Amino acid sequence: MGMRVDIVTLFPEMCQQVLDSSIIGRAAKKGYIETHCHQIRDYTLNKQKQTDDYPYGGGCGMVLYAQPIADCLRAVQKEVQEQGRPAPHIVFLTAGGQRYTEEHARRLAQYDNLTLVCGHYEGIDERVIDAFADEEISIGDYILTGGELASLVVADSVLRLKPGVLAEQKGYEEESYWDGLLEYPQYTRPEVWEGRAVPPVLLEGNHQKIDAWRGQQSRERTRLRRPELYEQWCETHPLTEIPKWKRGENVRLVKTAEQMEAAAKLFAEGRRSIGAGGWVQEALDALTPEMFLPQLQQEKQEGWVCYLHYTKDVPDATVSVHHKTGQVEHLFVTESARGRGIGQKMLDFARKKLPEHEHPVLTVLNTNIRALALYRRMGWQVVGAKEKFDPAKDPLVVRPSQVLEMRYQG
Repeated sequence: MGMRVDIVTLFPEMCQQVLDSSIIGRAAKKGYIETHCHQIRDYTLNKQKQTDDYPYGGGCGMVLYAQPIADCLRAVQKEVQEQGRPAPHIVFLTAGGQRYTEEHARRLAQYDNLTLVCGHYEGIDERVIDAFADEEISIGDYILTGGELASLVVADSVLRLKPGVLAEQKGYEEESYWDGLLEYPQYTRPEVWEGRAVPPVLLEGNHQKIDAWRGQQSRERTRLRRPELYEQWCETHPLTEIPKWKRGENVRLVKTAEQMEAAAKLFAEGRRSIGAGGWVQEALDALTPEMFLPQLQQEKQEGWVCYLHYTKDVPDATVSVHHKTGQVEHLFVTESARGRGIGQKMLDFARKKLPEHEHPVLTVLNTNIRALALYRRMGWQVVGAKEKFDPAKDPLVVRPSQVLEMRYQG
C-alpha cells in the first residue's frame, strides 16, 4: 500500500478535485498513493447540519464545533485500522501552528498515513485540537479563509516525495541542490511597453551573455529581497573559477603620491557605500579622501602594501595586504566598475600575494551582504566578531552592526 492522506474539511469536493489532477492524481490512479476527503458536515448531530457557533467570551466570527470534527476523525481512524495501517498522524492546519518548510514535508512523508484537518471561519474549538492533534502547522504568516488551500499545499509537497509519484526519485532529490535563488525577471512582446524597454541583452541572441545576465539578475534579486536565502546559497555554491583578466586590466603597487591619493579616494567611496543606512549622514559626509590619506600613509610605514586595479589606466579598485600578519584589508571597487568580477580578481590576487600564510584573514562589516557573499563563495569563513556599533551607545550609528573576522579555508 502506498501512503494515504485524508483531508477533513467542509469542502471535500474542492480538495478532491485538486488531488485527482495532474501528477498526484495520476499517482493515485496507479496505486502509489491514496487520497480521501471527508465532509465534516456529515457528522453533525443537528437537523440543520450546522458546524459552527458563536465563540464563548464574544468576538467576531464563528467557531467550528468540536463534535463533528471528532466524530469525523474517529471514522477516519476506523477506516485506516481496517486497512491494517497504523494510527494516522493528525495535523491541524491553523494560523498558530509551526511554519511549514521542506523539512516538515520530508518528515511527514515518513508516516504511513496522514490526516489533515482544515479550520474555517474564526477557528476550531480548542478542545478537539487538544484531544486529537499530533501537531499544528501553518503554511505562512498570513490568514486564509480556510485551511483547504493549506492542506493541499501540505498534501502535494508530502506526496510528491513518495516513490512512484514522480517519474524518477532523482526528480526531487536533485531539487535539494537547486540553485536556491529567486528567478530572474521575464519579458515578452512588445519590446517597448509604455516607455519601458526590454533589456537589450535579451534581444541580441547571444545566449552566453543572456545566461550571464540572468544569473546576475537572479543573484542580485535574491541578495536584496531574501538575504538569508542568498547567504545559504553562497555556502553551497563556491566560486571555482576566477574571471579572466581582460585587455587593459592590470594591478599596480602603490608607490607615488598620486597613486596614494587615488587609493584614498576609493577607500572613502567604499566606506561611504558600506556605511549607507548604518550611520547618520553627518558621519558619512566626514568619510573623505583627506581623512583616509594619512591612515594609508601610516599603514605603509607599518608594513602594509597597497595595490590599485586599473582599467585602461583608470584606477577603479584597491586592496591592501600585510605580509607579516597575513591580513587582507581595504578591498573596495568603485561603483561604476562593480559587477565585472574585479572584486573576485583582487581578492584572489591579494591572497596569492601572501603565499607564506596558508590561512590569511580579513574583516568585513556584517551588513555588507554583497562582500560577505563573495568572500564565502571564495573559501573564506567567519571565525569571530570584533568591533560592534550600537545606536544606543553611539549617536552617529543608526543601525546595529559588527565587524566580522574571516579566515581563508580554501
